[in-house]
Amino acid sequence: MAQFGFDNDIHSILKLDMPITNAPMARWQRKASSSMSTSCANTSALSPGKSGNRSLSLSKTPSKTPGKNGKTQCTPSKAGGDRFIPTRNNKQMDVASFLLSKENEPMDTNPSAATSENQKAWSVTLNGYDIEEAKILHLGGKPLNAPEGRPTVGNDCDLMSVACCQNLVSNSLFFAGYQNNLKVLYSQIPTPVSTKKNRYIPSVPDRILDAPELRNDFYLNLLDWSSRNLLAVALHNSVYLWDATQGDIVLLMKMEREEDYICSVSWIKEGNFLAIGTSDCKVQLWDVENQKRLRSMASHTARVGSLSWNNHILSSGSRSGHIHHHDVRVADHHIFTLSGHSQEVCGLEWSPDGRYLASGGNDNLVYVWPGVQEGSGQGSNAVHGFNEHQGAVKALAWCPWQPNILASGGGTSDRHIRIWNVTSGSCISALDTQSQVSSLKFAPNYKELVSGHGYAHDNVVIWKYPSLTKVAELNGHEGRVLNITMSPDCSTIATVAGDETVRLWKSFELDPVKKKAKERMVKSTSSSIHQSIR
Repeated sequence: MAQFGFDNDIHSILKLDMPITNAPMARWQRKASSSMSTSCANTSALSPGKSGNRSLSLSKTPSKTPGKNGKTQCTPSKAGGDRFIPTRNNKQMDVASFLLSKENEPMDTNPSAATSENQKAWSVTLNGYDIEEAKILHLGGKPLNAPEGRPTVGNDCDLMSVACCQNLVSNSLFFAGYQNNLKVLYSQIPTPVSTKKNRYIPSVPDRILDAPELRNDFYLNLLDWSSRNLLAVALHNSVYLWDATQGDIVLLMKMEREEDYICSVSWIKEGNFLAIGTSDCKVQLWDVENQKRLRSMASHTARVGSLSWNNHILSSGSRSGHIHHHDVRVADHHIFTLSGHSQEVCGLEWSPDGRYLASGGNDNLVYVWPGVQEGSGQGSNAVHGFNEHQGAVKALAWCPWQPNILASGGGTSDRHIRIWNVTSGSCISALDTQSQVSSLKFAPNYKELVSGHGYAHDNVVIWKYPSLTKVAELNGHEGRVLNITMSPDCSTIATVAGDETVRLWKSFELDPVKKKAKERMVKSTSSSIHQSIR
């Protein structure tokens, strides 16, 4: 008999359709028995001869919990709690039951349109919505909006509130926000860190242009970008214009003698006139729209390797070390000469506000000159002279958002970028780039500094200003970078190098929202030249 009883037990277990009689009690059964025993104890506590205090201690949760240092924390008594619990009324439960039972009914394959419309109308009238589109589990009620914008947990929050807040933050759940009796725990508004997007800087150029017969001369300035989106490039004895909008290329001019060559190009602020410095000691002025030379100004005794505009004043630096100011509105254009450099002036740059002119030379010096006063040639004495560089200073750049800040870069024997405050005459910072600095440009869109390098890296580097921490390196040139210029919208830089290529890098494009805001702030400016150029 024992063998038959054992076989019957094994057969019952394998069938899995009958409860196991000798298994441990299920959790719901334990809870049911526990609640029944508690209710019996409460009932017995009300009978005569039993202690009432003991029964109360078993059925009632203490209202105060002992805390640290003998303090007590009160459980919130107002509605709100530390969690948002959705509600389901009886009507929603009836709808859910109806939808569940309806799933087992066969589908009507040919329902008439009139019947469907009538059913929908009755459903909307009775329930307030179409029963066909109702959800089985529908949650009603909304959490209260939090008055504060970021998650905060107070010192008097209970443990459950803190745990709930940590769970919500860790799972990145931003609900509508709620408020309990103590503190605001979370909100739907994300923190600024969570919304910050990383900026993408392409490591390859957006476009590469051939520049055959480009002179690989460190001291020349052969590239400039106009406010009308025209890129001027000097190739040996010719100047070409590339329309960045249309992509067209135009030959603007070519020198008569084959042995002569172009040394520098510079656009006026309005972008309609181009100044060209040549090896035959002259400065030519060209009307680009009509492709016509307006005048040729002769005053230097050596090649003109650097040019810079300040309204109607054109400043030119030559190999002789002299800087000439030209008033292009008058016939007698040469109005003043600045003497300070003992060797070739290879860097020349006016400040954005026109108050200062910075010059760098092959004598390793940087001079800051005062602006030209109207009707006089005052300004022969330099405001500052900096001699900290140990190499030729060609790279000069003024900060657009801080007009009193000047950046300068030294040649192969120096390799430093130095930041100057021209108001106080002090060097704010210096950075060893481990490479020849040939060009500098400030990028206002992200407040950064761009440097072009020759030996030994032959690349372009983007630095964060004013910390001068490296943001990105742009590699691709196979020769030393000679010049850097920036597009009118400050989103793209153009670099020209000894490998006879011009490369365009889209490294500073703004977000669409920021771009629209910037366009609204930009106002149209009228030309500052009111008299015709003779």
